[in-house]
Amino acid sequence: MTRRLPTVGILGGGQLARMLALAAAPLGIRAVALDPVADACAGQVTELVVAGWDDDAALAALAGRVDAVTFDFENVPATTAGQLAGQVAVHPNPGALAIAQDRMAEKTLFRESGLSTPEFAAVDTLDDLRAAVDAIGLPAILKTRRLGYDGKGQFRLKTPADIDAAWSALGEAAARHGLILEAFVPFDRELSVVAVRGKDGDFRTWPLTRNWHVDGVLSLSLAPAPGTSDELGQAAVAHARAIAERLDYVGVFALELFVRGGELLGNEMAPRVHNSGHWTIEGAHTSQFENHVRAVLGLPLGDTGVRGCSAMLNWIGEMPDPAPVLSVADGHWHDYGKEARPGRKVGHATICAPDAGSLRTRLAEVAAGLGREDQIAPALDVLS
Repeated sequence: MTRRLPTVGILGGGQLARMLALAAAPLGIRAVALDPVADACAGQVTELVVAGWDDDAALAALAGRVDAVTFDFENVPATTAGQLAGQVAVHPNPGALAIAQDRMAEKTLFRESGLSTPEFAAVDTLDDLRAAVDAIGLPAILKTRRLGYDGKGQFRLKTPADIDAAWSALGEAAARHGLILEAFVPFDRELSVVAVRGKDGDFRTWPLTRNWHVDGVLSLSLAPAPGTSDELGQAAVAHARAIAERLDYVGVFALELFVRGGELLGNEMAPRVHNSGHWTIEGAHTSQFENHVRAVLGLPLGDTGVRGCSAMLNWIGEMPDPAPVLSVADGHWHDYGKEARPGRKVGHATICAPDAGSLRTRLAEVAAGLGREDQIAPALDVLS
């Protein structure tokens, strides 16, 4: 008799689903991804069902053959997750997904959980925008409340003369999704907490990660975040725990934070495995991907401790030459199997080392080999 393997369904078939499937396989767990796009890259490593988010028959068929459903990006319709929740376990729960999809709801959750945020205001009309600018001041960032990520759906206002241009760029989205104006934060640095919570309430975090973005897209991460005090780290973890418990969250999530003068400000929450946690594949005892699979299927969580220091380099648009990374000790290469396209995440590399000094040496070697000194320079500046 053929043994039925535990199976997790994944809504979305991008690189995060791909890495979830790769992490599930050694555990004896199958993954089935559902995505409207036929060439979604998860299909290169696991079964891919091509169907729309409103395909009731395909969703019912998926629910009937999996033990739990999760998702690999936050723009999966919450209604789809809610529909499936009536047929099979869905983790994180659709309520958590819905809050993370709406920047107003998300910022409100942060404040209710004790995490400060930049000032913000809802914007539905041009008059609302003018009033919000008067109340919040400039510079500020106008964003869509829904569907924006990696710097998309945003417009930075520097002077009152930018108000009309911002409305021309995003006003049409106001009718569909609503807008939010957020005060621009002159932050000292960006951090993220990547955390996991199990069905039994077991809560764990990986060490804080320091991040650098270019044009709103993550470019570089370092973990553990250099120069972070124990007090700041404990506060960040406490905020993540409070949010997870408030949402009855199950699975991995990332809480993105600004540090301003020693104060933590909540930026965004990603209700899924996250780009700033990719380093955990090689740099931690249990990766974010394995722990997410464990959590959603009710298995014990794995150790989130680190093996040393790690740097993650994001490849945007096209893949560079892998040789400089593969030539360095403890260098790891991840090609997502995507076609090159401007602004598209197509892969990443992780460089690991036993200590910060060794990591700096290896990163300098990679920077010279790739000709990517500008991308890697921020890490070299803070590592010693």
